[in-house]
Amino acid sequence: MSRERAHRRAAREAEAARERVVRQRQMARRARRRALVRRMTPTVRRGRTGRLPRHSRGERAAIVLLTMAAMILIWVFVADLALRIALIALLLLVLPAIVVIALDRRT
Repeated sequence: MSRERAHRRAAREAEAARERVVRQRQMARRARRRALVRRMTPTVRRGRTGRLPRHSRGERAAIVLLTMAAMILIWVFVADLALRIALIALLLLVLPAIVVIALDRRT
């Protein structure tokens, strides 16, 4: 009886060893494939690139909301259509300068 158990245990261990080898090969193949994909895909640079300053999401939202509020106020309080359009165009033209003056981090 003990010989049969030893024989079955040896068979189980041999099967587990074969499965381990197969699993290790699959993991190595996956790792090689991932490394190849990593080498082939271009890297995306995150963070500040270039000379223009970047603003946070909250700052960008504030810029858009305040600009929209100014446009609505112009539309409500100015009666002449040509003057409305001119003031909105002027606002959009000077908006970058206003943003730089208001949110410039170089103090």
